[in-house]
Amino acid sequence: MNQPQNDDKNLWVSWDEYHRLIERLALAVYESNWKFDKILCLARGGLRVGDQLARIYDVPLAILATSSYREAEGTIRGDLDIAQYITITRGELEGRVLLVDDLVDSGVTLERVGKHLKERFPKVTDVRSAVLWHKACSKVAPDYAVDFLPTNPWIHQPFEEYDTLRPHNLSAWIKRGT
Repeated sequence: MNQPQNDDKNLWVSWDEYHRLIERLALAVYESNWKFDKILCLARGGLRVGDQLARIYDVPLAILATSSYREAEGTIRGDLDIAQYITITRGELEGRVLLVDDLVDSGVTLERVGKHLKERFPKVTDVRSAVLWHKACSKVAPDYAVDFLPTNPWIHQPFEEYDTLRPHNLSAWIKRGT
């Protein structure tokens, strides 16, 4: 399936491109020689990124749910909600943590989650952030980013097509791909 053309206002990303970006992010962190104990991904956008990085690095994955893009099929930012608890399968959130999201847009999420970690998780000794895309409009710069976007385009990620898919449409959806 052909994607629309990228321009200053829109960046269209295929599944293959998306996975290559995560691999490049993993390499950038590795080449920095910074060692971390756990990955904390921000759900929902950072879930896939965090999962792949946790597999590559073979470290525990923690998940913190955050949400601000809820209106108009996820295209309008609202107030940021941060979950009270973090889910982790091995141990607790402590030590050096790689904080992972898909992108930094305004910077509000990274900034507020950083404060949240300092206030509620005193055993966390160091936090660095890693994202696929860093938009120029952000007031916070991540420690690691694959692509800097000076024109602040809307990023059309490959999984967004599921935002409008509903169970009653699955049969037609599946048939369209055959």
